[in-house]
Amino acid sequence: MSSIQLGPLAFPVAPLLWLAALGAALALARAGVRITARRVGAGAAEAAALTRAADDALWHAAIAGFVVSRLMFVLPALGDYASRPWTLLDIRDGGWSPAYGVLAAAAVLAWHAGRRAALRTPLAAAGALALALWAAGSTALGLHRQLPVPDLALVGVDGRSARLPELAAGRPLVLNLWASWCAPCRVELPALAAAQAAHPAVRFVYLNQGEDAPAVQRFLAGLPFALDGVWLDRRAAAGPAVGSEGLPTTLIFDAEGRLVERHFGVISEGALRRHLRPWRDRER
Repeated sequence: MSSIQLGPLAFPVAPLLWLAALGAALALARAGVRITARRVGAGAAEAAALTRAADDALWHAAIAGFVVSRLMFVLPALGDYASRPWTLLDIRDGGWSPAYGVLAAAAVLAWHAGRRAALRTPLAAAGALALALWAAGSTALGLHRQLPVPDLALVGVDGRSARLPELAAGRPLVLNLWASWCAPCRVELPALAAAQAAHPAVRFVYLNQGEDAPAVQRFLAGLPFALDGVWLDRRAAAGPAVGSEGLPTTLIFDAEGRLVERHFGVISEGALRRHLRPWRDRER
């Protein structure tokens, strides 16, 4: 599951899980500080100061992990963002290197714990809890589940029929779930079209969700660029099949049909270039 529906809005699961893990860590650290304060006979003022220090340490660790995780994703691919460098700061593209983020957060917690011995046990327990919740939540929600190419029956805007695995057979696949009424979908279409033109060996499938052929044809006719590979999913079956409750959703599969990237929300041109680099290098 890459997104969840809350009323009329859909939200990406990963940041919600991150916030939940941070909230649990803050609660555990505060409980640990209270226990430590009682054990050493600290007064109310000292206990309050320790609680604030624990909160600060966890927030600093979370921010450091967030920043380092993003930096380690974009630094090896600065060239992919050269044409639009401001998109380096656009976290909507979902580009992260979690392992580096965890190491950075752990280093910040260790530094804070080293400064105040009373915080060592509470911060260690809180950090371990946050990591465990993140790992367990990611596994339970299938954030890293290796989906195969979903076996969906598609209808083209011209009336022809196909099944998605047949279109992708033997080629990498970019599967984009979109709709003409979806503003974020319209924002990312130019980047997808540019990536498609730059990667002829990759199959792009723009799978419209829930609209009929005339509506999609009218929308395509108004675009200043051409999209090749537009198909219809009138029953909107693709979202449940790939674990997404909102649009746009983009999934990238390798030539063997294995999922290598899953993204909910607007995906930037730089992120697309980075994800598709293995096949761009092979095309040269």
